[in-house]
Amino acid sequence: TVGRKQSSRKKMTSSSPTHSDSSGSSKHDSNQDSWEIVEGLKGFPASMQEPVRQEGFLLKRRKWPMKGWHKRYFVLEKGILKYSKRGSDLKKGKLHGCIDVGLSVMSVKKKAMCIDLDTEDNIYHLKVKSPELFDEWVLKLRHHRVFRQNEIAMYPHERHLFHPHASSSPTLNDLMLPTSHQIIHLSLSLCLSDLEECESYLLELNLLLKSMEVLHRTYSAPAITALQVYVYTHTISNTQEAFHTTLKSAFSSLSAERDRLKHTIHMQAPQPAQVIGLKTTYSSVNSSRSLVHQVSNESKASIPESISEFFDAQEYLLSSSSSENEVSDDDSYISDVSDSVSMDTYSNEGGSERHNSVSSVVPLTRRRSTLPSPSPSSSGVSLWNILKNNIGKDLSKVAMPVQLNEPLNTLQRLCEEVEYSELLDTANQTHDPYQRMVYVATFAVSAYASSYHRAGSKPFNPVLGETYECDRADKGFRFIAEQVSHHPPVSACHCDSKNFTFWQDVRWKNKFWGKSMEIVPMGTTHVTLPTFGDHYEWNKVTSCIHNILSGQRWIEHYGEMAIKNVNNDACQCKVTFVKAKSWSSTVNEIEGVVTDRDGKVIHSIFGKWHEGVYQGDPPSATCIWRANPMPVEQEQYYGFTQFAVELNELDPSLKTLLPPTDTRLRPDQRLLEDGNIEGAEEQKQRIEQLQRERRKVLQDNNMTHQPRFFKKSKDDTWVSNNTYWEQRRDPGFSKMDFPVLW
Repeated sequence: TVGRKQSSRKKMTSSSPTHSDSSGSSKHDSNQDSWEIVEGLKGFPASMQEPVRQEGFLLKRRKWPMKGWHKRYFVLEKGILKYSKRGSDLKKGKLHGCIDVGLSVMSVKKKAMCIDLDTEDNIYHLKVKSPELFDEWVLKLRHHRVFRQNEIAMYPHERHLFHPHASSSPTLNDLMLPTSHQIIHLSLSLCLSDLEECESYLLELNLLLKSMEVLHRTYSAPAITALQVYVYTHTISNTQEAFHTTLKSAFSSLSAERDRLKHTIHMQAPQPAQVIGLKTTYSSVNSSRSLVHQVSNESKASIPESISEFFDAQEYLLSSSSSENEVSDDDSYISDVSDSVSMDTYSNEGGSERHNSVSSVVPLTRRRSTLPSPSPSSSGVSLWNILKNNIGKDLSKVAMPVQLNEPLNTLQRLCEEVEYSELLDTANQTHDPYQRMVYVATFAVSAYASSYHRAGSKPFNPVLGETYECDRADKGFRFIAEQVSHHPPVSACHCDSKNFTFWQDVRWKNKFWGKSMEIVPMGTTHVTLPTFGDHYEWNKVTSCIHNILSGQRWIEHYGEMAIKNVNNDACQCKVTFVKAKSWSSTVNEIEGVVTDRDGKVIHSIFGKWHEGVYQGDPPSATCIWRANPMPVEQEQYYGFTQFAVELNELDPSLKTLLPPTDTRLRPDQRLLEDGNIEGAEEQKQRIEQLQRERRKVLQDNNMTHQPRFFKKSKDDTWVSNNTYWEQRRDPGFSKMDFPVLW
């Protein structure tokens, strides 16, 4: 139920409440064509009378991607809003859904008679037909919301007793058995717990032996009676027995799992990074097994050395289980599928050789591996003060402090979408049209991978006429982008290679809804493959950043992506980015099918957009793509991937070839990358003011901006005019006139 129309073109202003009560709300101007955020509980919780039950029909916006409204019967009781088709269905216990009003951000628009409830998981859009009913429902919702919040404040342990989706059935993924990787992780955890117990036994045993040795060697020590010897011997015997029993139990389960998976791994070829990671774990188990044998057979004098070796093995187990070559612990299925992808194919390291590369014979330039300065803290920035007056508005027109930015531009973000261009290289060499579609669809999914760690900051907005180029001989492509429009903001890009051509123009609408910010892209992405004359088109899906104001921010993408070949209708593909479910721990999942012209499913794909895509059905599915490992300490450097780290790098030899409008020459972005926050903010304001002045000059002279490297096509989209690289070569940008952007 996410996605709204533009709510209001007028800026919403807030003022102090005209009266103070527990159910008060933010008061605004007499302008009723604006959203008002309803405030919640004020002061300390206290005993409160239960509000009167409210029920009746309301209009509810249909779930995305469907449009329009449908009529539903709502019942509001004790702060819980339930709804179904009819009142009789609710009496029978047939619910379509529930909303915890106390845990929701509530906003209302009086003129349109709209009520929005943002539960973070979903945004519920409600509408009332008459002003009288609207006032009645708003009043009751306020009372019930405060009542529910008071309950939560008084009894915090009952906060999560109500679940909006408790009536829904769990998905198949929730019922799936643990994967082999999860079993190994659990076995390791249990094993390490037992090893800690073994350590205490070993230390106790060592102390007892040393005590015996000291007593025997001390002439002044009293004679040891037979009873004392028996007690010491019996204690040592019990300690050794407990030690061996615990250690044997610790490794028996791990060894059984090792043998089972070892047989599975030897049946598969080739052996990818996932298998190598498992083999590393097996070798650790073997070394630990041999250590058990060593401890049980060596003399008591060598026990301290054995302890040291034992815990070296334990540390090795820990390090191998967290290897970057293994999949994550929360993966519900990927560890059970085979992998036909060589990690060399997708490596970004300078010395690696790319399979299927257009220019694999070209020596690679050594690129930087980290940014000059870590990301600054944005704790001193109050997002609420910035966003409270812009509920439901397009945030692309709202000025943000530079601390909220990352040292990359939206044009560079578009370049990140071709990081895994080798998938298109492979597609251009694949004769089967259905398999070709699989590679194209996987490429479309891979464009979202870099966003997983980037929910904490936003890219710089390009100014009108700003450009960016990325010439990657190691990847075999050349990429250019230009900001072709400012109102509305439109970014166009073009990437060519001997194996493919990629282009798109993208427009975004960013809207803030209280707890989350929604990013709705518009426009179409295009890819052509010259070998087969294919021309693929697809749409982008909706993105949403959660916990904007507090908590850990995280991003998700949801919706349906439809991919078609406009030159041949033999096959098409639909990829669904699954919206996270509050009752399930699985997130970021995608599911897709490739069908023929009759709708028959030929291939199926699944996976996670930030980790990998697999073809077929588990456990025999084949890995089509896996995201590159993240750089070390990436969380301190804006969550950038290695590819993103390289995008703003400015080599001295390249600087003389770039046009003065290239993003890498933009001073505010460069200063932020270097860690100079004050200088970046000052330059950012200056650059924005220059853009306003240029726009005024154009308006005063009845002129419109003409992009330099892109033109409008017949279908009203922006495409390359194919002049950038020619002008770069001759006469060279240094000999041409460009507007002063900064």
